[in-house]
Amino acid sequence: MLNVLTAEQVDSYRRDGLLFPLPALSAAEVEYFRACHDELDQRLGGRPTAVEKGDRHLDIKWICDLATHPAVLDAVEDLIGPDILIHSSTIFTKYAHDEKFVSWHQDSHYWGLSEPRLVSAWVALTDSLPETGCVMALPGSHRLGQLPHTTHRAAANLLSNGQQAEMDVDAARAVPLVMRAGECSLHHTHLLHSSAPNRGRDRRIGVGISYIPTQVRHIGPRRLTASLVRGRDRHGHFDPEPRPRADFDAEARAVHAEACARFFGSHGSVRTEVVEA
Repeated sequence: MLNVLTAEQVDSYRRDGLLFPLPALSAAEVEYFRACHDELDQRLGGRPTAVEKGDRHLDIKWICDLATHPAVLDAVEDLIGPDILIHSSTIFTKYAHDEKFVSWHQDSHYWGLSEPRLVSAWVALTDSLPETGCVMALPGSHRLGQLPHTTHRAAANLLSNGQQAEMDVDAARAVPLVMRAGECSLHHTHLLHSSAPNRGRDRRIGVGISYIPTQVRHIGPRRLTASLVRGRDRHGHFDPEPRPRADFDAEARAVHAEACARFFGSHGSVRTEVVEA
């Protein structure tokens, strides 16, 4: 039995690799989470990068609350089942008149998962429009499977190494994921997507959370961590991550540091640094 999606919406996701827009937050919740975001930006220096705002569901309570919002989890459960882990999260902020862009890529290029059953939710805290650099996606491209990627470094590319899928994308087939504040999108880990610069007068803010069912495992050399947010973990492929009890408390900061260190070894980078959109 489905929680919030219709059978037609599930079929649409299977066919297109994306589903949007879906209701997620009330107006009051948008106002609250937007205020929390703005306070975090100021704490981190005014214009922090996606790297600095990656996986903060581990040490900032309001981000954890957003990542575990029932409206989001209900929709995700309808796609991947009742036993759900948060794989990673990032806050994606494009500031007004920002020249930064994102090249065409697949999130799956980075993850090293045993099967492509990762679904990413993108929750809009502001309107996300073509003029503000909303996500662009190529419907049905997830059915191509994992594509090779090459590196094309550019200062304005928000992907850490300028990763770009080796495929000529027909821009005429791409669709803008236009959303109003409080709405969200869901997309498949193989979906080709990108985004253009923000030509608008306001920021474009979205919170991206990637979810996997508990049977999916990481196939890399290190054992990683993940957050169980619904159901039971009968497989134990990841070490569990506790939820933060307060923003930036010592225990939560240690959990965040450990999770990042495991993913990137001694580099200490945030494991979501390469999936901005």
